[in-house]
Amino acid sequence: MKKSVQTLPKITLKQLAVFVSIYQTGSTSRASEEMHLSQSAVSSALTELESRLQMPLFERVGRRLNQHPNAHPIYIQAQAILGQSLTLEHYHQYQAGQIHIGASTTIGNYVLPSLLGKLYEALPDANVDMYIANTQEVVSEVEQLNIDIALVEGMPRPIDMKAIEQREWRTDTLMIFAKRDSKWLKNVSTYSQDKGCYQLTINQLAQLPLLVREAGSGTRQIIDEQLLKYLPNAEVVKAIHQSEAIKHMVSADIGLGCLSQHVIESELATDKLVQVSVAGIDLSRTWWLVWHKARHQSPIWQTFIDIIQQD
Repeated sequence: MKKSVQTLPKITLKQLAVFVSIYQTGSTSRASEEMHLSQSAVSSALTELESRLQMPLFERVGRRLNQHPNAHPIYIQAQAILGQSLTLEHYHQYQAGQIHIGASTTIGNYVLPSLLGKLYEALPDANVDMYIANTQEVVSEVEQLNIDIALVEGMPRPIDMKAIEQREWRTDTLMIFAKRDSKWLKNVSTYSQDKGCYQLTINQLAQLPLLVREAGSGTRQIIDEQLLKYLPNAEVVKAIHQSEAIKHMVSADIGLGCLSQHVIESELATDKLVQVSVAGIDLSRTWWLVWHKARHQSPIWQTFIDIIQQD
């Protein structure tokens, strides 16, 4: 035996809106003026609604409409339904102006703020939700469709390569750095006035304590691939989750650090920290844009992409 298919109600929002207007104004003529509809259209909508409900809502006495006892409870429900539909409409507008942005820590702390400033300048009512973590964690959020777009420092390496779009964005350079007049550099380095930095050999660097980011971060990925492979016996103090912590520990002369140029540019400018150049080591890297192919690319998403590409 087939189950009967439940038909959707044929009451329309227009019919409910007309009824509410008539209920509030007391006549079809005033309701037609309020809703910018012809009086015949208003009367027709009311008649259709009463037919769908199979009950009268008004009693017609000459040209007057008197509320039927059925009208009030229907009015309460109609108001609620129209309110919910308005909320849904506003929700669409809210979603259209909302974007979830992920960023690895260096980008999130030092580069993303200026990009968001440009986004708010273009779209003052933008609603931005941010997730800042290391590259591996951010890419995982993209794969779970929790983030619209991510900006990361390391090679994304998602689990499902076919589902994820990744594009090169810009180039960044990591810098090895130390406190100005650091005790670690006194007997092992020379200072180049022309280059404005201390110079070390790979063997000299291997003898010094080096503070690095944790595994899973984009910064650590480059350090592993382009620096530590030349330093199998390097004295790495420990992996640290925050770039700011590394910077402050280097400022306290606990060891040397290796971070993005964006993290230490103000300290380099004020001469509190100094760059340490190591012959034969290239610490440049690519930053990436990452998003899930199934994620909806809203107008605000496209605006943000345009800002990134112009930057």
